Amino acid sequence: MADLAGHADISVFDSRAMVYDTWFENEGKLIFDIEVKALQEVLPLLPKPWLEVGVGSGRFAQALGIETGIDPSVRLVEMAQGRGITVFVAKGEERSFCEEAFGTVFLIMTLCFIDSPAAVLREACRILKPGGKIVLGVVLRESSWGTFYQSKKMEGHHFYKYATFHSYQEIEGLLLDSGFTIEKFVSTLFQKPGEVKEVELPKEGLSFKAGFTVIVAGKSIISRKGSKLTAG
Repeated sequence: MADLAGHADISVFDSRAMVYDTWFENEGKLIFDIEVKALQEVLPLLPKPWLEVGVGSGRFAQALGIETGIDPSVRLVEMAQGRGITVFVAKGEERSFCEEAFGTVFLIMTLCFIDSPAAVLREACRILKPGGKIVLGVVLRESSWGTFYQSKKMEGHHFYKYATFHSYQEIEGLLLDSGFTIEKFVSTLFQKPGEVKEVELPKEGLSFKAGFTVIVAGKSIISRKGSKLTAG
């Protein structure tokens, strides 16, 4: 399940907010725990303050210690606030914060739910400090979980019908074009859909067999002419 910066039909996420949130405690609990463990692997690398774009009901933010979030769903924002997160109703591409306001921006299962991923990533780059990081938690389209969720989309699932799952090449291109240099991968969820029985330990590196991939990228230093000088 995703945290949502999605723009497709926010009313769906407002009207089904409780269904969305309870997934993390019921059938999605083990999956959530596995994903959190993978994200925890990269936390020591990340400068503060932290922001989650598409914070949803605040489940990931609470588990990871992310202080601030934004989401366009009023109902989910209320839930996140109840979990102690400072949250604002906003979309990821909107200029909600000052330039260089954050050390790290998280998009956890959010990229697939936004209409303009390039615009959101560019805005994330703008609000990051020099040397800042962006952390993506994604389901790659080429993975078995990507195939599984795409089938749910085709079936008209109330959430996933709005999702667009990206290949690794597409995500790499979006990051590079938005001013980021990829620095680290963590892969997990090697158990197949419907067969998740136990908590997994995450593995460093990129694997297309993984159902959940963490990508850490650094804000690149750009010259006035726009040429990349070095990675931050």
